[in-house]
Amino acid sequence: MVEADSLKAMIREVPDFPKAGILFYDITTLLRDPVGFRDAVEAVAAPFAERPIDIVVGVESRGFILGAAVADRLGAGFVPVRKPGKLPSATVRIDYALEYGSDSLEVHSDAVAPGQRVLIVDDLLATGGTARATVDLMKRLGADVLAVAFLVELTFLHGRQRLDDVEVATVLQYDV
Repeated sequence: MVEADSLKAMIREVPDFPKAGILFYDITTLLRDPVGFRDAVEAVAAPFAERPIDIVVGVESRGFILGAAVADRLGAGFVPVRKPGKLPSATVRIDYALEYGSDSLEVHSDAVAPGQRVLIVDDLLATGGTARATVDLMKRLGADVLAVAFLVELTFLHGRQRLDDVEVATVLQYDV
C-alpha cells in the first residue's frame, strides 16, 4: 500500500493562490514524478479493483489525468466531463452553484448508457459542488454511480456532506 506521507511530500503547497488566504495543493509536482504518479493512480484505483466498473468519469481537468489512468488500471472505459462548449457532439449540461457564483459542466449525451456502473474521479474534494454536479449529471443520463474517488480531500471544507448518497473514497486528507 502507498504511504500517504510519501505522496503528500510530492505535493507543492502554494500560499495565496488563486487568492489571498488560500493554500493551494498543487499535484503537478506529484504527477511529474513517475513513481509518485504511478502510486497515486494505484491508490485511487485500489478500492475498486474487484468492483464491476464500466466507465470512469474524469472531471476537467486534472480529473482527466487521474481518471484516464484509473480507467486503464480497472479495465474500464473513460468519459470526460468538461466545461461548456468543449465537446463536439450533442451534450447534456448541468449548472451548479459555487460559493461565489455559478458554473456549468457538460458531457456527451451518449457518454454513458442507462444502468452502466460509473466511478467518478477527480483530483480534489473541497466543498463538493463540482462532484455533486457530476453525480447528478451521470444520474440524469441513467448511470449507476457506484462511487466518487479523489486523490486529495480538504476535510475542513466538508465537501463529503454534499455527497451523502454516494460512496466517497479519498487517498490523502488535509485538515487545515
